[in-house]
Amino acid sequence: MRLKTDYNVDTIPHPEYPRPQLKREDYTVLNGYWSFAKAKIGEEVSDFTDKILVPFSPEALNSGIPEGFTLSRDEKLVYQRSVELDGSYAQGVAYLHFGAVDQECNVFVNGNKVGYHKGGYTPFCMEIQDYLKNGENIIRVEVTDFTEGSHGARGKQSSNPGKIWYTPQSGIWQTVWMENVPKIHIKDLTVWTFYDKSCVEISVDCAGINKIFVYDGDREIIKDTFTGTINLEYPFVPWSPENPKLYTFTLKNEHGDRVESYFGMRSFGIGEDKYGKKRLMLNGKPYFMSGVLDQGYYSDGLLTPPSDIAMLDDIRLLKNMGFNMVRKHIKIEPMRWYYYCDLMGLIVWQDFVNGGGEYKFSHIGIMPFLGFKHKDSDYKYFSRENKSGREEFMQAMEETVRTLKNVTSIGVWVPFNEGWGQFDSFEITQRLLSLDNTRIIDSVSGWHDQGKDKTALCSLHTYYTPLRVPRDPRPVVLSEFGGYSMKIPHHVYSEKEFGYKIFKSEEELCHGLERLFLKKLLPLIGKGLSACVYTQLSDVEEEINGLITYDRAKIKIPLDFMKKLNSALYKEAEVIN
Repeated sequence: MRLKTDYNVDTIPHPEYPRPQLKREDYTVLNGYWSFAKAKIGEEVSDFTDKILVPFSPEALNSGIPEGFTLSRDEKLVYQRSVELDGSYAQGVAYLHFGAVDQECNVFVNGNKVGYHKGGYTPFCMEIQDYLKNGENIIRVEVTDFTEGSHGARGKQSSNPGKIWYTPQSGIWQTVWMENVPKIHIKDLTVWTFYDKSCVEISVDCAGINKIFVYDGDREIIKDTFTGTINLEYPFVPWSPENPKLYTFTLKNEHGDRVESYFGMRSFGIGEDKYGKKRLMLNGKPYFMSGVLDQGYYSDGLLTPPSDIAMLDDIRLLKNMGFNMVRKHIKIEPMRWYYYCDLMGLIVWQDFVNGGGEYKFSHIGIMPFLGFKHKDSDYKYFSRENKSGREEFMQAMEETVRTLKNVTSIGVWVPFNEGWGQFDSFEITQRLLSLDNTRIIDSVSGWHDQGKDKTALCSLHTYYTPLRVPRDPRPVVLSEFGGYSMKIPHHVYSEKEFGYKIFKSEEELCHGLERLFLKKLLPLIGKGLSACVYTQLSDVEEEINGLITYDRAKIKIPLDFMKKLNSALYKEAEVIN
């Protein structure tokens, strides 16, 4: 049964500018009610019998589509809406943006095909000024989604949901928006921070002279002119979860384009503590990271948050519980979610979204549990025989890095999780390093580790066996553990209950967590444990192992209690380091 959260969903959901790292004042959000139909692939649609609230998928309660909606592999979704425009949109360059559309889509403007995109989790845009006219303009989007049938990114979606696999969703699920810019405009920018030198390098993709203004709060601290790349030297205050200091800046070009962005001065890396053990580092010092697994599912929106406030509340909750990190699991969030992590000080471990063929439970569950590891050059073993699927993963990885490159809080990239669609992890890690060598890479989270010389971290998932730190020259991270379950009646998706240890009351759950964190986990810090990721933030469908319920209505443990457990971990890490 689908559950409603307490968040209000407006007739134009998510009206905020969706890209805080490259923000303009003039934009048009196209969220809201669109005409909607489901049809056979190849069939023409002229009559629309339904309305759908974009950007919610039709499978989601907030979409307004009746419960029980499913999309077959021989069907497509068709969206259509009109937009009233004046002549100004044809004078410069008009972009039509999509935050994410699952999985493949063709886009039409006034009957003309203007673009195609494949990949259900990354943003894309297309130039449409040549197809616009004064007055009414018709935008049409046709979407297909094959879930496991495509070998492309699907995350935790399954056509046979249950336990750790969830209801599949399809179609538009992030903000749709338009903006009009001068013909010569700022197309992109890249920010690199060099913590040791207190220096920031900003590179801009734009012809013409740019002016830059950098601000500390409301105070202008730098004003300069540059033609493409500039190094800014200043005694910048470091960014950290304890003090998430951000600096804003404005870029202008001589053709009238103006964008706003920001950065935080920080560095992530690997180094040694005073005893010679390898540790994760923040700003040149050992830093213990305690976080949660966050799958970003909502009971009424599935992958789409009900509102900006819903995203902010999740992050605020984690901060109030004393966590300094979150692992964004098998999902890419709207860009505003990352902005709030930057603003509030929450380090992000960012997973790439898995794909491939049908996963064999014996290979990704039973065999690794028994200690068996397999070489990921064996494509058949990992259901990665399809070459185009492997190429699509590489393309999506590059799109993900390009999209998230300027996010201050992202400290770790996670290419693969528990062997789901894993392949050539060493080669992919090297490719990822060529794209971004400023962050740590957890190449293989969980198991099927390819060796100490091929991965930077010893990354463990431990649920049923005792917690331990193996002898290993790399930093050891417990990238999943816990998963303690407690059902709260009337706030569950179904009567089925999946978790790794079952508790019946808040008192029992708190006692179990206290023992887990203080008796089992804390002593491992001195033995080399550098980070831990508790499973998980919220219940998701049959998984009842969240710190809060699926509908976000109930917090299962007191905030101060969880904060006390985390504080004990940090205090132990300070003594060690």
